[in-house]
Amino acid sequence: MTDLYDRVADLPLAVDGFALDRHEMDTSAGFTRVTTVVELRGDGERGRGEDVTYDTEDHDRLRDAHADGDLDWDLGGEYTFDEFSAALDDVALFPEPPEREASRHYRRWAVESAALDLALRQADTTFAAALDREYDPVRFVVSTRLDTGDEPSTDRIHRWLDVDPTMEFKLDPTAAWTRDLMDDLAATDSVRILDLKSYYEGTEVDTDADPERYRQVLETFPDAVVEDAKFTDETRPVLAGHEDRLSWDYPITDVESVQALPIEPSWLNVKPSRFGTVADLLDTVEYCLDRDISLYGGGQYELGVGREHLHAVASTFYPDGPNDIAPTAYHAPEPHSDVPASPLAPPAEPVGLRWPRE
Repeated sequence: MTDLYDRVADLPLAVDGFALDRHEMDTSAGFTRVTTVVELRGDGERGRGEDVTYDTEDHDRLRDAHADGDLDWDLGGEYTFDEFSAALDDVALFPEPPEREASRHYRRWAVESAALDLALRQADTTFAAALDREYDPVRFVVSTRLDTGDEPSTDRIHRWLDVDPTMEFKLDPTAAWTRDLMDDLAATDSVRILDLKSYYEGTEVDTDADPERYRQVLETFPDAVVEDAKFTDETRPVLAGHEDRLSWDYPITDVESVQALPIEPSWLNVKPSRFGTVADLLDTVEYCLDRDISLYGGGQYELGVGREHLHAVASTFYPDGPNDIAPTAYHAPEPHSDVPASPLAPPAEPVGLRWPRE
């Protein structure tokens, strides 16, 4: 165990029940997002975590199994937090195998983060305080797709900038992006992260490792962080000289996955749900902090408490990064003015792992 995880591993935890709450929302990316909030109860407190599994079928099966009394989650008891985490190894969190293996981490994180939230509440402390750190204001960028219609357009970006001219963005270049579109985006001086998504397979957002697209992105946005570029014989010469602004997201699940990257990274996108366990998250954060690897947070269209957890983690470890964790209000299908501005001030009364907004 690392020093960071040691600070929460021995927190006492009492669990005497759980509940599930399904959430659903149409998003700016053109799909309906479904998540499930896991609530653990004990000692008069409630801890919550959010399952960000992407396949609606997996949420449906969980809901149905719970409603039918067929969900075999025997979570009750008294533990240390580390003992509870170890006990989860023997719990069948999916009533049927998930649609994709990555979802096992997502649901595990939902239950573990609920347990950590509950343990912190039972100890009358917060995530930052338990780690002997403080909460700082969180800078965030807005992630949005430009090609949800017939062809990509910068209209959505300009409409958001009309709401707030200081807004910053994380965008996903695709094969449909033209030179004119890239030039228009670059002229706004608001794009902080370009996600090439070259590690995704079998999803609607897959993009190939196209050396020409890589070259255009790197040249047009010389100051932006470039995420999930894949090193191939064709792309390696294009990426040469840009190593200090390359970042990774999709492959990062633990310390070993960081060590397995093709180069020593300068940047990493930390998505807690990708790690599955609190130990793997904190071990990886500590590994990166010790090596001066710049971190920023990433989200997965959380609709409930999961977004607050991202804010708490970012506020604790990397508040000044280009955090891709804009509040849920930015997930609406169309830009609108009823959104908070960056940076987010810490809540006046944080509690547990949550970062409640007024």
